[in-house]
Amino acid sequence: MRHRRKRRGRIRRFTTKLFFVLVVAALLWGTGFFAFMDRIPRPQPPDGEGPKADAIVVLTGGGGRLETGFRLLAVGRAAKLFISGVHPRVEDAALLQNSQLDAAMLACCVATGHAAHDTFGNAVETAHWMNEEGFTSLYIVTANYHMPRSLIEFSAVMPTVELLPYPVHPGNVHLDDWWRWPGTIRLLAVEYTKYLATRARIFVTR
Repeated sequence: MRHRRKRRGRIRRFTTKLFFVLVVAALLWGTGFFAFMDRIPRPQPPDGEGPKADAIVVLTGGGGRLETGFRLLAVGRAAKLFISGVHPRVEDAALLQNSQLDAAMLACCVATGHAAHDTFGNAVETAHWMNEEGFTSLYIVTANYHMPRSLIEFSAVMPTVELLPYPVHPGNVHLDDWWRWPGTIRLLAVEYTKYLATRARIFVTR
């Protein structure tokens, strides 16, 4: 009996400590989540305004990104456009056919990369291209919620390059009233968790 009571006591103490740790972790996660929300960029100036850069990179994977990159190139915000993470089965001609850019501009100023499978891969693939071109400043075009993680990945891989975020704002992501939209909450929670994992990985590898 005494042995059983001691065992139950140890279990209760362990359960209490575990509960405390989980509560603290949840509070820290929640506090960080609100800070992460502040990092998500809001709408930018019109395409023809703002600073110029050497190049633009579009991270594939969401609607509106390619169109935004093509527009920025067309209005002269940068000299060249790199499309990172193109699926190996997607031909460049099919990807670029709706760009509304003339053939000469497509030939001279648009390049594609097919090696990247995630955001880290985008950063590495783009860094190689930037080094080959000798560029030192870069617009990053991706979804607004994906921008914080993209910036830390790119900053880690190319620390001397000036990075200029140009977010795309998907219509199904409601940042202003995010707590009212279950789909947006799930998306942001997953992205924030990936953001934390990325920061942890970069900290450890450094």
